[in-house]
Amino acid sequence: MAEEEHGAADEEKLRKAYANRLRQMQAEQQKRERARRLMTPEAYERLMNVRMANYELYSQLVDLVISLAQSGRATSRITEEQLKSILAKMTYRPEAGIEYRHK
Repeated sequence: MAEEEHGAADEEKLRKAYANRLRQMQAEQQKRERARRLMTPEAYERLMNVRMANYELYSQLVDLVISLAQSGRATSRITEEQLKSILAKMTYRPEAGIEYRHK
């Protein structure tokens, strides 16, 4: 009897996890479709390359592109050059310089 209850609880956890993952995948698909509509084909291709290389950066970039469009700051489709510029600003890190001090 206890084993049956335990098995049912595990099955319910799996169902919930599956439903949650399905919602995440659907939300991701919607973001990709919005990004595709907001970008030129070349820019979208670059975005997908970023997705393969660095998913966290891709996620931030998609959210930024969507927010630019919603706020009206992107009046036309985002080009590859504009996307490169945005990427450069997002990933900029000042060079770590080594300073030598003579005694």
